[in-house]
Amino acid sequence: MTLPPNVHDAEPIPAAAREAIDALMQSGDLFRYTAAQDAPVSLLEAEFAALLGSKYALAVSSCSAALFLSLKALDLPRDARVLIPAFTFAAVPSAIVHADCIPVLCEVGDNYRVDMDDFAAKLNGVQAVIISHMRGHTSDMDAIMGLFDAQGIPVVEDAAHSLGTTWHGRNIGTIGKIGCFSFQSYKMINAGEGGILVTDDADLVARAVIMSGAYEHNWKKHKDPTGADDPDLAEAFARWQNQLPLYNLRMSNLSAAVIRPQIPELGRRVQDGLANHDYVAARLNSSPYIEVPEPLTPERRAPDSIQFNLVGLDEAEIRTFAAAAETRGVKVQVFGLSPDNARAFWNWKFLPEQVELPQTRNMLMHACDVRLPVRLTRPELDIIADILLASVGEVIAPIKAFGT
Repeated sequence: MTLPPNVHDAEPIPAAAREAIDALMQSGDLFRYTAAQDAPVSLLEAEFAALLGSKYALAVSSCSAALFLSLKALDLPRDARVLIPAFTFAAVPSAIVHADCIPVLCEVGDNYRVDMDDFAAKLNGVQAVIISHMRGHTSDMDAIMGLFDAQGIPVVEDAAHSLGTTWHGRNIGTIGKIGCFSFQSYKMINAGEGGILVTDDADLVARAVIMSGAYEHNWKKHKDPTGADDPDLAEAFARWQNQLPLYNLRMSNLSAAVIRPQIPELGRRVQDGLANHDYVAARLNSSPYIEVPEPLTPERRAPDSIQFNLVGLDEAEIRTFAAAAETRGVKVQVFGLSPDNARAFWNWKFLPEQVELPQTRNMLMHACDVRLPVRLTRPELDIIADILLASVGEVIAPIKAFGT
């Protein structure tokens, strides 16, 4: 019997990272503000801003921290209403609650993207928006930006799953006012933990830098990543000195040393991940009981997992499918059926306003998630696809037999 591949391990960390870590260990210089200049975190911020085509970047402890700081940097009033898709990770509404704001959930369709009709219907009274490109599926950013730019409502992009994804050729995370990314282990760049935000707004990044933990005059070590004099940034830092609370959400030099050597690998990882995804998607779509949603036309994805809907199966049959796949060695997460799943909105008991969203609930009860690390080979992808198709076959065989 051929064993299924290990889908939990990421690619090895490049040797250059190990060398940089050894140097840091020798120096003990792990704090981002010890060096007068060119600390690893500062270099990462400059490199990441250049990669995305953004003016500023701020590296922090997690994408959740980046989202929280984004809302605080926007200077929203207490109890401001922040609109989000109902299909997202619990960290997103949590960041909103931490920022003393109220999450407002909107419906999501079977393609895992924002339902624009429900989105527009909930616009009244909203003071900010977080768009979660959940599992790398990009919502219609043309429609979203047209809707909210007209109202002057700031859009924050939760691009935790979308590093390397483009929309009309533009990097996801640079379309809204602020973009937030993750370096958690199951992302395109792996530091175990870590996050970064990007923006072109000097005032927003200055506020975020200070609140991230740039106490006293450490904000002076944050400069325009291009090295140019930036009077707007200098003025913003001076304006907010000692005016804002410190939340101490900094990234350490150790994390930056792990991340920086992976940046040159991103292009290859995106290419490999997309090829892997589309190969498995084509195989799964050969079954009438499995549907992998198509990308939107302007979207070029950067996946390291695959999501698909089970079509025409009831809850008992879906559970049988997931159990059959797990027995064969492939773990399938059915978002709405996995106990206490942090992506199922009804498990967010901390929300100040509990709502029911039948369309999103129905989608989550049929939507499946399987890891597809970019390092997998074609034979390994075939094993995964074979197992998923065989598991569906195990469920539908009794149905066909009963119906004949």
